[in-house]
Amino acid sequence: MKENIRKRNILNLIKYHAENNDPGFRTEAYDIARYFDRVGDPQLAEYIMALLSGTNTFVPQTSEHSLPFFKKVTLSGDSLPLPTPIKNDIMGVINSITHNAGINKFLFQGEPGTGKTETAKQIARILERELYLVDFDGVVDSKLGQTTKNIGEVFQQINDVPNPDSVVILLDEIDSIALDRVNSNDIREMGRATSSVLKALDNLDARVVLIATTNLYKEFDKALARRFDSTINFNRYKREDLIEVAETILNELLVKFKSAGRNMRLFKKIISGIGDMPYPGDLKNVIKTSLAFSDPTSEYDYLKKLYENVHPVGGDIDLSTLKKDGFTVREIEILTGKSKSQVSRDLQA
Repeated sequence: MKENIRKRNILNLIKYHAENNDPGFRTEAYDIARYFDRVGDPQLAEYIMALLSGTNTFVPQTSEHSLPFFKKVTLSGDSLPLPTPIKNDIMGVINSITHNAGINKFLFQGEPGTGKTETAKQIARILERELYLVDFDGVVDSKLGQTTKNIGEVFQQINDVPNPDSVVILLDEIDSIALDRVNSNDIREMGRATSSVLKALDNLDARVVLIATTNLYKEFDKALARRFDSTINFNRYKREDLIEVAETILNELLVKFKSAGRNMRLFKKIISGIGDMPYPGDLKNVIKTSLAFSDPTSEYDYLKKLYENVHPVGGDIDLSTLKKDGFTVREIEILTGKSKSQVSRDLQA
């Protein structure tokens, strides 16, 4: 089946070349490059992309000045555990894109660390599209009127993408240029910038998939929010969802940290005991840090580090507190570094 697909691409390449159909030719070439990258020949894929980059193509690296407001995002193959309600919404996003349902503008809103940006990466990976991030640091300018001009240029470049069905555009933290226009604390220039974004979204090519994220939805311009076809709330994590996310994160990290042992029972006890459960972004950071700074000669030292990170005590861990919290003697041994016999004696004292 794969061989037939490759033959079809080659025949299409010849056909589009003969017809002087450059967009069709480039689409087929990109598809071939993605195929070779998937089957383990990234050098050939990069060579094809390099040949294509010699003409008008949406690849920021081809010229330092051609697309100054965009950055290509590297896509990872890591899994992204999401609660069922959010996962169902994301499947809806993917289905609407693959079926060309006329829904192409999505707003992801939620607290920092809830997985908005990572979800955008996963969507691009699943759709086998390249992901480009708009760099707002370069868009916002102190010169009067320049920010609005830059926004117009950004969206013009987006609408000029030669193959819009091969990319996803990410406006990460769009609130940096699109806060409430009637907010008395907002300067007039940023109000004009928001109006410029409104107009640009109205005129966005319907074939372009655009995802925006915001941590400040309550302050978000309501007229701008209505410009998106769908808004997805990423704040819908239950406590058990976050514990499950933590397990998934640990399992993936243990593949990289070969010296660390797997004790999921103790790990879940530590995570379950956190009072104010952090969102996935912070969970990943604390788990990764605990593993990175643990003693590689002690397979469960990372669990001791993890406990200290999420239950800061400012001194030695109290054994009686651990026992009260349901930890076994063996688990207390791991968390304190004391032998089981010493733990038993201290608990009886």
